[in-house]
Amino acid sequence: MNARTTDVYVFDLYGTLVDYASLADRFADVASDPQTFVAAWRQKQLGYAFAATLMDRYVDFDTITAAAFHYAAALHGVPHDDRAERAAVRAWSELPAFADALPALRAARERGFATAVLSNGTPQALAATVSACAFEDHLDAVLSVDRVRRYKPHPEVYRSIVAHFGVAPERVTFVSSNGWDATGASEYGFRTTWCNRGRLPAETFGAAPFHTIATLGALFDD
Repeated sequence: MNARTTDVYVFDLYGTLVDYASLADRFADVASDPQTFVAAWRQKQLGYAFAATLMDRYVDFDTITAAAFHYAAALHGVPHDDRAERAAVRAWSELPAFADALPALRAARERGFATAVLSNGTPQALAATVSACAFEDHLDAVLSVDRVRRYKPHPEVYRSIVAHFGVAPERVTFVSSNGWDATGASEYGFRTTWCNRGRLPAETFGAAPFHTIATLGALFDD
């Protein structure tokens, strides 16, 4: 990356810095195929977030996550009641960091960049995760979509970074493992890096990311 083109590095959280696929371990005893269950939960979670924004009916991400959990649990025959729902939502605040996450944040700060997290998560969930993963000393800001009451990839979400740091979009490098998120940020005007952890095909709709890497360890490779 050319340091002269960027002032701020902004990271997505879920799937980029922390591993939501690890939730499968929590459901190994109650789901016949816990990985498929978690994938369905995540897909429905994102689907409800997109739908809420299109409907102009904002509810916070914990509420979205709970609704998605109930759907995925019913689909996969996973026992679910109020207690299970609360535990499931709380689990998203307890996700482990990827091994390359903290080194990437540290590397960005050591190079003189401002750093931030921009996530669909609630402020409370983000604070808990950032603290548990020891990210806080390496971040200048932790921003939730709660402030704009829309979900990514709505442009207002990405605009919140510009407003917070007072920089032009082209001075922001946005890093996400979610292809749709990288596309949305690219459409907005960020210099986007897609961390393609899953070795997935490139998105075929919307603006392509500026750069694609396989792990955050490659973020500052020349």
